[in-house]
Amino acid sequence: MRVLLIAGSQRRQYNCPGLDSKARTLMLRMKELLPKAWEIDTEDLGNVYGRARIQSCNACVSTSMALCVWPCNCYEADSRSEPDLMWDLDLYSRLDQANAWAVIGPVNWYAPTSNLKLLFDRLVCMNGGNPREDLIEHKNPELAMALDKTELWKELSINHLEGRTAAFYCYGDGGGDELDSEGRPEVLKHPEYFDPGQEPFKEMRNAYAPLVWQCRYGGIEVPDALWKYDEFGKGEKYSENQSEQMLRNSEVVGNFDRWVKDFSSHVAQKGEVKPGRFRAFGHEAPSHRWADMKLKWRSLQQSAGVRGLKANQDSTFIPKESTAKELKKR
Repeated sequence: MRVLLIAGSQRRQYNCPGLDSKARTLMLRMKELLPKAWEIDTEDLGNVYGRARIQSCNACVSTSMALCVWPCNCYEADSRSEPDLMWDLDLYSRLDQANAWAVIGPVNWYAPTSNLKLLFDRLVCMNGGNPREDLIEHKNPELAMALDKTELWKELSINHLEGRTAAFYCYGDGGGDELDSEGRPEVLKHPEYFDPGQEPFKEMRNAYAPLVWQCRYGGIEVPDALWKYDEFGKGEKYSENQSEQMLRNSEVVGNFDRWVKDFSSHVAQKGEVKPGRFRAFGHEAPSHRWADMKLKWRSLQQSAGVRGLKANQDSTFIPKESTAKELKKR
């Protein structure tokens, strides 16, 4: 049995703020609580100075599902031009090898951390992504749009990680010591702009609902009992709600340990998950130099304004420039 534990906080002691996250602390605690016979894989997505970041999803699916390649080929390992943590950490393969995933992270502004959101955005390719990039010459949109209208595409577009279990433990501090008795930030000059009764979620675990429902959309099981939110540190200063204080809170530790126990029981009872037909584990990206040269010619035609849709009015040989430069010319 192999499980992957992910700490989704952005905090690391090797970068600002110089202190490790609660997510990392809980991830390491979970590792010790799980059955010793299991193979436990852990990963901390926290920011470390100089390390690659998870690159954003390019929304290939919006052009054609067949343009979204499994595993993602918008980026690659050890790239100098676009370094990508997903590939540098071999996360597609590790997610594929695991029978179950456990994700631990904070709620930041009513949502998962940007690192976790980037991770799951990049996992769109597990939901029906194209396992045969040779059929679209690496990244040719016209070939992809033609492929997804064929009978062959019906055989290729499957949920590549279906059957696995995912569990989510998210937490928050309820605004620390910033709120008044009615739940408004005390420093507001315009308190009428903030109505506590209209905050987004009655159940704060729903801050992670986009991740949960993305998993369920692709056939990954997320039992309600394994989707949990805990709040600790409300009314306290942030400086008094660090990992050390959290571990001394018996209620918090007890809630987390019960979640781990429920995860362990569910995964053990379910047993190993049969791998999909197209594996990220063992995947070796094919060479695409010739395809890239042809795509470069296509890009040059677009830059010259002789190819592509005209609706976005974006024809430039310097795409990295901001549109603000155009404003300055006026």
